[in-house]
Amino acid sequence: MTRARSSPPGGTGPGRMGPTRISTLVVAGLAAAAVAWLLISFLYYDYLPDDLPWLPVVTLAALAVLEGYAAVNTRARIERRPGREPVNPLLVARFVVLAKASALAGAIFAGFYAGLTGWLFVESTEAAVNDRNVAVGGLLAALALVAAALWLERSCRVPEREDDEDREPGDREGRTGRR
Repeated sequence: MTRARSSPPGGTGPGRMGPTRISTLVVAGLAAAAVAWLLISFLYYDYLPDDLPWLPVVTLAALAVLEGYAAVNTRARIERRPGREPVNPLLVARFVVLAKASALAGAIFAGFYAGLTGWLFVESTEAAVNDRNVAVGGLLAALALVAAALWLERSCRVPEREDDEDREPGDREGRTGRR
């Protein structure tokens, strides 16, 4: 029989989620760039449409904008700024999962578009020159999605607690006695 491993308190082990690692995103992006370069080199527009579509670029950019808005709104609600209602903890957990998935998907798309862009700038055909704008736009939109997802993930963190000396005199946590 094997024993289940237990993670140290406060650590990230089985059942615990930690922040997204930049190294994971870089590795996923580099792998996607290599795959894109190899696919486009072997296919060489034989099976691709005449022009690259703008729809994925617009979709990535729209997701980046929506996640950026969610990051600003969630941070304001977590900090309980005036005029903002408190945030549901389950919603914050869902935003964290969305942010982690979007960061990885954005890194894969960024790698794909980086490989495609690199190949298009090496190629000198008219079709390749015409597709450069879409490829660069896709790369920028995917990088914006990664940045917005990491920002949303960071916005979902619980703020640090204040020290005892920073508390107001009427604060319940600073009182001593029976509760």
